[in-house]
Amino acid sequence: MKNVLRALRRCAVIGAVALAAVSLQPAGAHAGAPAPHGTQPVVGGTRAAQGEFPFMVRLSMGCGGSLYAQDIVLTAAHCVNGSGNNTSITATAGVVDLRSTSAIKVKSTKVLRAPGYNGNGKDWALIKLAKPINLPTLKIATTTAYNSGTFTVAGWGAATEGGAQQRYLLKAQVPFVSDASCKASYSDLIPGEEICAGLPQGGVDTCQGDSGGPMFRKDNAGAWIQVGVVSWGNGCARPNYPGVYTEVSTFAADIARAAAGL
Repeated sequence: MKNVLRALRRCAVIGAVALAAVSLQPAGAHAGAPAPHGTQPVVGGTRAAQGEFPFMVRLSMGCGGSLYAQDIVLTAAHCVNGSGNNTSITATAGVVDLRSTSAIKVKSTKVLRAPGYNGNGKDWALIKLAKPINLPTLKIATTTAYNSGTFTVAGWGAATEGGAQQRYLLKAQVPFVSDASCKASYSDLIPGEEICAGLPQGGVDTCQGDSGGPMFRKDNAGAWIQVGVVSWGNGCARPNYPGVYTEVSTFAADIARAAAGL
């Protein structure tokens, strides 16, 4: 069951941000393998306003990401094939409408996938861009202080399980789910490396195509801070199956070291 669920990553080889019914459903499928979601934009989801989340990035392999630095994108390990030189990925930023002529598109030069990643946990990766994108970046949590409360998720993934990727960026809110509660749904959850969020009745979640995108909230100063990376889940927005995210604070030091070496 573990391998089956983690294979359903919310990457989007087919779909992208599935926003479910309540707010938007961005993270219910997994990111590693493509996962679909989509419109209504989104079942219960809402469109993000232009400039609302300037750090959001769409990756050409069908995943999401965030600007860790103006020339580095943080995404999910399952969205990339490995580490090394890579000029095949195109990052799109600066717009909520992927068809906008104002979209900023930059090619990748290198990829660094989390050392030791084997499909279970450690689901993060960095993509070095050919040139900086002059947009605000999204800081990441370095402690567990913000691993609670209500989080925001956003992406261009599917709006329904198995649905198509979206043209417009969708957003939604999902509440924190404790490790104990999440373990009741996913016996293979890795506490300390993964964090869960979602409604017990379902209806709001990330989905295929949202993989690699950020789960974030406001810090004590009122600024956005990333606490998770869309990773995996059983379907999208299903009752009693919250979305599973990479717990960013656990890997903050590793991410910083990796970024410095790109």
